[in-house]
Amino acid sequence: MRFTSAVDSLKCFIAARAGTTAIEYALIASGIAAVLVAVVAAIGATVSGMLAPIATGLG
Repeated sequence: MRFTSAVDSLKCFIAARAGTTAIEYALIASGIAAVLVAVVAAIGATVSGMLAPIATGLG
């Protein structure tokens, strides 16, 4: 069994590009999700206001 030092583990972690790419994609996806939530929240109030008279008219 081989024990590695913390420095060796850190070097290996930094050298691994797959983990870095996955984190970058996760950050991009979370940013897009936040923008979508904000847009839907803003549009939702406007659409609700537009459809309220129609709902009232239908009974």
